[in-house]
Amino acid sequence: MGKGQSMMRLSLFTIENYPLWRMRFENFIQSIDLDIWDIILEGLHVPTKLVDSVRHVKKKAEWDDKDRKLVQLNHKTIKALFCALSESEFNRVTTSTLAKDIWDILKNCYDRTNQVKESKISFLTLDYELFKIKEEKPIKEMYEIFTKIIEGLKALGKEFPNA
Repeated sequence: MGKGQSMMRLSLFTIENYPLWRMRFENFIQSIDLDIWDIILEGLHVPTKLVDSVRHVKKKAEWDDKDRKLVQLNHKTIKALFCALSESEFNRVTTSTLAKDIWDILKNCYDRTNQVKESKISFLTLDYELFKIKEEKPIKEMYEIFTKIIEGLKALGKEFPNA
């Protein structure tokens, strides 16, 4: 864990760390509440009722505790996303009122196309294969460099059996 980080606080999103940030954010949210993760993937829960075999949206006054909890999860999810975004990324998504929309905007902006992803994997694989301990550098620094290579590869879906 990096200096000044806690298990309950996410890394701040930057363009350079998107694949790793995304993987950590997914794990962080799922560890807190799987219903929040569902809100990100499926969108806002819209409370409905069945009237004469036809589904209708409930008025707010008709919501039960479960409806309130699920609607509130959208706001909790937005808060988690906003707290993990840099100012420029926050400004990009600040007008969105649905957590799913914010997530989709980030994915559309930063998920790499297959060609770019494969290129990044190639560069990181080369870094992995050519990695050597430099005598003049502390072992801790070399370990951090190696870990960044491995984490980058994992975030892109590539793993090495001995890593």
